Amino acid sequence: MPSIAVAGHICLDITPQVRASVDIRPGQIIEIGPAAVSAGGSVANTGGVLADLGADITPFATIGADEFGTLLRSRLESRGFPIATLDVSDHLATSYSLVIEKPGLDRTFWQHTGANDEFDGTGIPVNSFDLLHVGYPSLLPALRSDHGRPLHELFARARSAGTTTSLDLAVVDHTADASRDDWKPTLRSVFSECDIASPSLDDLTSALGIDEPYSPQLVDSLSEQILAHGVAVIAISAGRHGLHLRTGSAARLRGAGRALAPIADLWADRTLTLPPYAVPHHATTNGAGDASTAGLLFAISQGASPDQALALAAACSAAVISGRRPDGDAICSIDATLAPLFTR
Repeated sequence: MPSIAVAGHICLDITPQVRASVDIRPGQIIEIGPAAVSAGGSVANTGGVLADLGADITPFATIGADEFGTLLRSRLESRGFPIATLDVSDHLATSYSLVIEKPGLDRTFWQHTGANDEFDGTGIPVNSFDLLHVGYPSLLPALRSDHGRPLHELFARARSAGTTTSLDLAVVDHTADASRDDWKPTLRSVFSECDIASPSLDDLTSALGIDEPYSPQLVDSLSEQILAHGVAVIAISAGRHGLHLRTGSAARLRGAGRALAPIADLWADRTLTLPPYAVPHHATTNGAGDASTAGLLFAISQGASPDQALALAAACSAAVISGRRPDGDAICSIDATLAPLFTR
């Protein structure tokens, strides 16, 4: 089983149960329901689904020496994470998010980045892994500084060791410090050392300042630009419009590290779009994008075809949205044709 490092943003998600009519009214007491507390962020979400699928994962992130940090560690341990690789900040608090998810509406995050501010990736032993995934650079100030130079250098170090590099983005908050960054040169620099990128369309448009609704032409244009910057595999998720995949040449894929090189000919020069699976009951959208990324990465690690990889990515997302743990049994109940991925 290929070894996967999952690095970057981590937090404690606190999700109160709220009614559709709930709103913030100064000076009022608003009655809400019980709160769910879980490990969140790219490291916990993507890494957790990878572990559920059967991958060998190691997390790299920074937390605080506080009560939230202790609680976050316990949540990670309960999912089977080897947590000895986590760094602990001496002076910054553990990151947390208040996840406000009204019935029938997309979620809103109130996010304190906390100890994530210190994470720069320098302590990752990149030669120990077949694949390195980094999530949410917009919430990792030390990694995105100087137009993303630390992240560029981390990926360059990994690729020189033969490790496949992977990147997922987060929506850029235009009221936060990340909005003051010039993301065009940052992404151009990072993509030049990135083998796999799996952003959402909202991630890209918020970073690049694009005020344009979904269209196939927009997705095609962004995919073409990202491939031109050097990425080998680009998967753009667009909600109800599905998951869009573009891949580079066989030569580019052969240079994309231990996870992609063996399947270069199978993956070269592909363009695919897959609509989402129908989900009869929507429990949450929190973590659905990270689950999609995990499905894509797991499929690649198993030597799957691009069609299988997109199907697994969509099935993982559907499982999370329906409130199910995305393990092999849940995935096969959504799409029985994916069963061979869990017997290799």
